[in-house]
Amino acid sequence: MLDVFSIADELGPAKIIHIHEPTIGLKAVLVVDNVSTGPAIGGLRMAPDVSTEECFRLARAMTLKNAVAGLAHGGGKSVLFGDPKMPVEKKERLIRAMACALRNCHDYIFGPDMGTDETCMAWVKDEIDRAVGLPEAIGGIPLDKIGATGWGVRHAVEVAAPVAGFPLAGARIVVQGFGAVGQHAARFLGEQGTILVGAADSKGTLYDPEGIDVGKLMELKNAGKSVLDYAGGQKLDRDAVIGLECEVWIPAARPDVITEANVDRLRTRLVAQGANIPMTPAAEKTLHERGVLCLPDFIANAGGVICGAMEYHGGWKGLVFDVVEDKIRANTEEMLRRVKREDRLPRDIAIDMALAALRKAMATRRWTIY
Repeated sequence: MLDVFSIADELGPAKIIHIHEPTIGLKAVLVVDNVSTGPAIGGLRMAPDVSTEECFRLARAMTLKNAVAGLAHGGGKSVLFGDPKMPVEKKERLIRAMACALRNCHDYIFGPDMGTDETCMAWVKDEIDRAVGLPEAIGGIPLDKIGATGWGVRHAVEVAAPVAGFPLAGARIVVQGFGAVGQHAARFLGEQGTILVGAADSKGTLYDPEGIDVGKLMELKNAGKSVLDYAGGQKLDRDAVIGLECEVWIPAARPDVITEANVDRLRTRLVAQGANIPMTPAAEKTLHERGVLCLPDFIANAGGVICGAMEYHGGWKGLVFDVVEDKIRANTEEMLRRVKREDRLPRDIAIDMALAALRKAMATRRWTIY
């Protein structure tokens, strides 16, 4: 079990809650990291191998992401142990039970994440009325359906490409984790003339240097199939995606995909982190020293939580793309200007940007734990 005192700092965590109901097989963790700017928004992640440490690291990423995006929300995250592909009746029972267990934790607002979707958020809302990323039928802005996170990644890449030294038109894209975020990032970037040459999911890697039809691949994935079911291209093992040559490499799956052990395999000029904490700090440092530009997760992939916050405060769906575009482009541009001026790691600059906002908020509070 994670020792909270070993990781606690000036920001948090405010609380860590463990949930265990063995009669129905419920095991879950909530980390509320920092609420100085308002109640935390963070996704509910479901996987068999989640952990308290992963939950805390994801919650901290949300604290930084929400702060640098200027949202009136702190950072939190929840994880539910289990196979997200379990029978829907069992999954619904677990998620509803988890929501009920956290009914009185008013400083946390559920959102969708890996293994959960807008239907899961509808179950949470039905139980405790505290969720974002809801179906449109009940007033939500379904961020995965419209591709809010991928839209933000597209704009971060567009801003960064000239700095990384290549034109966006004709740039080769590789997506590790062809789920909701990766699919829409590839789609939106494709509209700018990029070429998807590689895509991976849990089953393996698809590679075609001549280009992959993004629309057809999305159809396959949305039908429950794998990238390996695509007609054409080379079928490789799952980890082969790391070594595919490209201009833009987008990790959009699990944490710590790139570490010190495999970072030297990357052959790209720009990494745009569509997933949260997909790379270790040491790996990012290595890339920086090699001249590879790395856009941190809480800068590049904030589109989803911006969308969720707008929904929570009654924002209109039609404004989402404009707001996400403005915030992510502005933050990416500021970060890159400072990287050039100060000659520091992009993540270090981005953390400074987030901390400046957080410290201003924290200075106004008597305390931050509700």
